[in-house]
Amino acid sequence: MSVPLSRRNIRVLIADGETLLRSGLARVLDETAGIDVVAQAADGAEALDLVPAASPDLAIVDIKLPGLGGIETTRRIVEEFPGVQVLVLTNGHTDSTVVAAMRAGARGYMLKSSSADAVVAGVRAVTAGQYVLAGAVADRLAMMLTGNRAYSDLYDGLTPRELEVLTMIAGGNAYLQVAIRMQIGQKTVRKYVSHIYEKLALYGRAQITMYAVRKGLVEVAGADR
Repeated sequence: MSVPLSRRNIRVLIADGETLLRSGLARVLDETAGIDVVAQAADGAEALDLVPAASPDLAIVDIKLPGLGGIETTRRIVEEFPGVQVLVLTNGHTDSTVVAAMRAGARGYMLKSSSADAVVAGVRAVTAGQYVLAGAVADRLAMMLTGNRAYSDLYDGLTPRELEVLTMIAGGNAYLQVAIRMQIGQKTVRKYVSHIYEKLALYGRAQITMYAVRKGLVEVAGADR
């Protein structure tokens, strides 16, 4: 008979490409009553390989995880191991990464600048079935979804699908890559791009990228983690 989570230690897997940070976080969590770090992974593939044997209750995943990336790793953990919750712990919190992480199934999005106590509280909250967002992330989402300005106003009339295309184009993806990721045809992608140009009065990929950076949809190339 399995022991209820409320009566045993929370089992945590940490997936982060930064060895020093990963090991430091593991030490903090291991020294916390009621939490055990059962595995550490340096990339997405390793994290997925470790889940079956480690049987974590929670995976802490960095958005910029090497290999599969944090979003894809989160999606696959949630789909392939339904009993494992995911808490994203990272530096960046652009609109696109936050939304993508939550759509992939993450139940929490926290920043590495958070205090140790805050991360511990986040781990416990997520494993208890709650959603957790860092203050800055929560404020941004609140403005996007329930604030005084409507979603379309925030992004100058773009639809969510058009915004998704714009973000991927600004991130350096070719039309074919966008089509594959969105599971649509290249002609449809071109139509979306045409609508984007028309609504925003922009011309060319460079202007799309500048718009995306200004709106916080993508990070500036070369920025520190």
